[in-house]
Amino acid sequence: MQGMESTIKIRVVHLYKSFGDKQVLRGVDLEVWQGESMVVIGGSGSGKTVLIKCIIGLIRPEQGEIRVDGLEITSLNAKEMNEVRKKFGMLFQAGALFDSMKVWENVGFGLRQQTRLSEEEIRKNASEKLALVGLKDVEDLMPSELSGGMRKRVSLARAIAMEPEILLYDEPTTGIDPIMADAINDLIVQMKEKLNVTSIAITHDIKSAYKIADRIAMLYQGKIIEVGTPEEIRNSPNPMVQQFVEGRSEGPIKIL
Repeated sequence: MQGMESTIKIRVVHLYKSFGDKQVLRGVDLEVWQGESMVVIGGSGSGKTVLIKCIIGLIRPEQGEIRVDGLEITSLNAKEMNEVRKKFGMLFQAGALFDSMKVWENVGFGLRQQTRLSEEEIRKNASEKLALVGLKDVEDLMPSELSGGMRKRVSLARAIAMEPEILLYDEPTTGIDPIMADAINDLIVQMKEKLNVTSIAITHDIKSAYKIADRIAMLYQGKIIEVGTPEEIRNSPNPMVQQFVEGRSEGPIKIL
């Protein structure tokens, strides 16, 4: 992490986003350094997914700034945003695979849309990315033939197919058993080391957060209330942070 502070890859400044009368983000401030793994924790409905959808340009905030490599992106038009989005790969919570496409076609979907590679080249790239996430000889299977853990890994292979600079993970361990969740966490760590990417993961799984994070930020009531290393978050004096990481029902965070 030394020297990382000098290069900020993503900067979120005073971000606000509402849906009707419901204010979800209420002035979020967050800096993600080049090459680091940032994990945003928080309860269900705290705005974690809204935050990363704002960062990738799928949702436009009402107020605030988002800078990617210094470029302010909230005011970009669709064409300009599509160029910025090429820097990103995203692992969606449910995988978001196309059920009618074979595995290799799913992995190569972005390449088919964004490049002029031949089908043979796309398949070769897909096979390489599948091998990188520990899958071989699955290219011609359909998503319905895969286990939950395999679907997650295929989704990760698709996320890295365009060799992005930034990877976003939306609840990467949701819906899979604890052993497979640990394997996915290992893969996330490996992706950072092998591909030298900057990553943001959102999760309510504190065990996962401790394993994959360089730093952890806690989102509560629409704001980041604390940022620190896993050790600093584990030992935080903030009662809301402590209640969340310890999974206690009693405390300042009320169960709705």
